[in-house]
Amino acid sequence: MTQGLILAGGYSARAKQNKMLLLFKNKPLILHAIDGMIPFVNQIFVVTGHYHDEISELVSKYPQVKCILNENYEMGMFSSVLTGVSALSEDFFVLPGDCPFVCPKTYQMLLSGAKKIRVPSFHGKGGHPLFIKKELISDLKKESLTSNLKAFRNRYDLEFIEVLDEFILADIDTIEDFRNIIQRKEGDYNGN
Repeated sequence: MTQGLILAGGYSARAKQNKMLLLFKNKPLILHAIDGMIPFVNQIFVVTGHYHDEISELVSKYPQVKCILNENYEMGMFSSVLTGVSALSEDFFVLPGDCPFVCPKTYQMLLSGAKKIRVPSFHGKGGHPLFIKKELISDLKKESLTSNLKAFRNRYDLEFIEVLDEFILADIDTIEDFRNIIQRKEGDYNGN
């Protein structure tokens, strides 16, 4: 089976509000991220931080989703990766919560890849989610807190899988980013 790790532990400082609670079609972004991933995994761990209570309450309706509080969330996104990896035991996807509109076909293509680390690519540019085989969990757990996913993945024989999904590159840091992505999503030509 496959598990999912969704990273939602940040301050959302540049957005000046909790990005995970921003609404698209009356649904918070964190729920879009979960709903997009859930058909392809048996369990999802959402790593929270500053907004733990709000996010935990939102995801509590999903029996296969568990929130994990990253006590060190102020140390950055990779601290959330390390916190979440401690709960994993299977192959897994890792997705930043502010990349909530990944196409189902992207998940399918990543699952059908061959290498231990698989990265979706749109027009030659790598995006999210990453797919990582369970054999690498112990190596990832040993990674330094000062590292990052890109540094970790680049030490392995990884596979870039070209997808027709511009939303693998979506990165919502500001309210303006959110507006731009929503505008593209509403005119989505990828068939989502």
